[in-house]
Amino acid sequence: MSTNRARVLLWTDNTSAYVDAVKAAGLAERVAIDALPRKDKPSAEQLASTEAMMAPAVPAGLLPTMPKLRWVQAMSAGVEGWLALSDLPTGLTLTCARGTHTESMPENIIGALFHVAKPYATAVANQKSTKWVHTVAQPLTGKTLGILGLGAIGAEVARIATALGMRVIGTKRTPEAVANVAEVLPPERTDDVLARSDFVLLLLPATPATDNFMDAKRFARMKPTAWLLNFGRGHTIKDADLIAAVKEKKIAGALLDVFRQEPLPASDPLWTTEGIVVLPHIGGPHPQRDRFVAKLFVDNLGRFLDGKPLKEVVDRVAGY
Repeated sequence: MSTNRARVLLWTDNTSAYVDAVKAAGLAERVAIDALPRKDKPSAEQLASTEAMMAPAVPAGLLPTMPKLRWVQAMSAGVEGWLALSDLPTGLTLTCARGTHTESMPENIIGALFHVAKPYATAVANQKSTKWVHTVAQPLTGKTLGILGLGAIGAEVARIATALGMRVIGTKRTPEAVANVAEVLPPERTDDVLARSDFVLLLLPATPATDNFMDAKRFARMKPTAWLLNFGRGHTIKDADLIAAVKEKKIAGALLDVFRQEPLPASDPLWTTEGIVVLPHIGGPHPQRDRFVAKLFVDNLGRFLDGKPLKEVVDRVAGY
């Protein structure tokens, strides 16, 4: 094996899309790739020589044993597991897979909007007992969608929602203009968004600042006719406060795709609270998601080899 090639460890299952992407990008002759299934542990030689790694997660104690490691590509947009490592080397560049859900997640979020606004689920339930119940579908046109966390996903949701006749407002840490969003506000004005929205979409990252972000005080700011949709991170909601808000009709209901513990335990009251819809984290997965992540990975790999700035570098202070 040529010693002038950069050693790259792909520590994940189903690596063919990534190996093929490296070849297609013309980088195969510049790297020595080790493909390692998740069930296996890196060898002593791999730990000693790896310079770049892609993985969904690593156990505590591993990274300090990799002296040549300079860059890690996480395979998800959320990196709270990586940042929780007490031994995450300070000089290690960590990049995330931000932006790789922009094909699947916006469609699934729009599907969720239709699910809570239209009586299809009720009709399916009534069909089982052959009951004809006349219901009136709630229009989305003219309604306000408030998005907390206007990133790439939120921007695409805004584009589709605007085409449906919705008005979109939201918050962004750096509140510059976003196409198809009528108002972009700083996080400090979250309450304004809550008070004016008919549907509130959470796309917030997992950081200490967003833990229990949606609590009783913020639910009280929402319209009693409003729905909450969470496709961001489960820990952004104080579950007990959400259950109380739904039961007491302070909000119309909630549709949740992410949870503090996944799979959601069968004993969790979120399952059985009327007005709360539980989805098994279907928002981001895509049949060809490896293809999207591979595109970002090889772009960054080329940059890494050429000494250029990487894309989607994690800001450890901000938490994403």
